[in-house]
Amino acid sequence: MQVEETGLPGLKVLTPARFGDARGFFSESWNRRRMQEAGIDLDFVQDNHSLSREPGTLRGLHFQAPPAAQDKLVRCGQGALFDVAVDIRKGSPSYGEWFGIELSAENGKQLLVPKGFLHGFITRVPDTEVVYKCTDYYAPDCDGAVAWDSCGIDWEFEGTPVLSGKDAAAPALADFASPFVWEG
Repeated sequence: MQVEETGLPGLKVLTPARFGDARGFFSESWNRRRMQEAGIDLDFVQDNHSLSREPGTLRGLHFQAPPAAQDKLVRCGQGALFDVAVDIRKGSPSYGEWFGIELSAENGKQLLVPKGFLHGFITRVPDTEVVYKCTDYYAPDCDGAVAWDSCGIDWEFEGTPVLSGKDAAAPALADFASPFVWEG
């Protein structure tokens, strides 16, 4: 497993090794022992799986506030997407900064999104599946969103994205009071 720092404290790109032959490949997408050896010690309690039919489907920017804040390990099971995380930890030296990466079934990359980050993605191709692990259970009363177009993100997309009603109505980052505090 290759672990890369992104420049935003705590946000990492993980690339599992793949072993392939004429049949396809095998990859270990998560191994607690290997991650602990790399300094990543997380207890995942929930796996989520979403399918977006249309290219240009944008989901986000989402977070789950304390006391049910979540770390997420995000990967693409099928298709391709542009995955983004935005630091919203008050007092962080990178508050408001974003990082984006292409995740695809082909490249096998994963994004480890810590608590205190917004998370979102836009699909590149039809029928894109996103699979992600979370360190806390879904808590509707802690669920929140920030407007996808309020953080200066270059989504590398021309046109109008497909949004949910929740995402279309989310407040701008400038109008958002973050519940997260930098503990660096």
